[in-house]
Amino acid sequence: MRQDHLITATQLSRADIEAVLDRAAEIDDDPAAWSERYGRAVLALCFFEPSTRTKMSFDTAIKRLGGTTTDMGTVESSSVKKGESLADTVRVVEGYADAIVLRHPSEGAAKMAAEFVDVPVINAGDGAGQHPSQTLLDLYTIRENVGLDGLSIGIMGDLKYGRTVHSLADALTNFDARQHFISPESLRLPRNVRFDLHQAGAQVREHTALESVLPELDVLYVTRIQRERFPDETEYQKVAGQYQIDLETLSAASDDLTVMHPLPRVDEIAPDVDGTPYAAYFEQSHNGVPVRMALLDYLLSNVEVGQ
Repeated sequence: MRQDHLITATQLSRADIEAVLDRAAEIDDDPAAWSERYGRAVLALCFFEPSTRTKMSFDTAIKRLGGTTTDMGTVESSSVKKGESLADTVRVVEGYADAIVLRHPSEGAAKMAAEFVDVPVINAGDGAGQHPSQTLLDLYTIRENVGLDGLSIGIMGDLKYGRTVHSLADALTNFDARQHFISPESLRLPRNVRFDLHQAGAQVREHTALESVLPELDVLYVTRIQRERFPDETEYQKVAGQYQIDLETLSAASDDLTVMHPLPRVDEIAPDVDGTPYAAYFEQSHNGVPVRMALLDYLLSNVEVGQ
């Protein structure tokens, strides 16, 4: 894998994905062997939206590689509050860091930011657009549990605004995977995403109910209805809580089903699922560290760190 930035999952070939996942497995096996790899590296964390897992796992990842982070902090405590443009922000931050992790509420923000800087930019979520590093850890979790070829995966919930869904769907076109999308009609995949999947030859089916497809699934990827993306609170209330699973729901599933969730969850997965063999969402979250270590290794390998 040789990329200057990671903006969208569509950049990644099967070979790219497998290279990162293989490297993540190496790191997982012996993390101590990687502890001094990037001793002078500084990773800038620029998060214009809240984050727990993505921000903390990138922070942990670079530190486990021997580097450190510099953090923009909240929007309210930064010069963004004074009206500074994103272009100016990243050009300034470029002078402090060897790579930038950017989360922004506007779709396309990471792509635009990458045009203004020479250090690698990693898209940590751009509105309802993409979240490619999340996709890499999702794929790692799927590979570790069931494999990536001959896969039947159900992706359920907010498919319209869910950037993790859009990235994962794109990446899965590199593998022999049947993708089942389960959502209310109002939250189905955006037309442009459906078009791209069909153009890529993806095996895609859309459903409004889980029950009809659940027994054939190897993986059920559950997503939160994203209240913050809805332009109208009334529209959110119409769909809130419609798609929930508990142990009773899963009684019709295969015993080998893997249940995933990018987190945070609200009420989509009942706590009674947490202690079962189905649940892989906390494992999925923990996988963010070795996978992001692997991703940083590939991106920083082309950078003169500490210059």
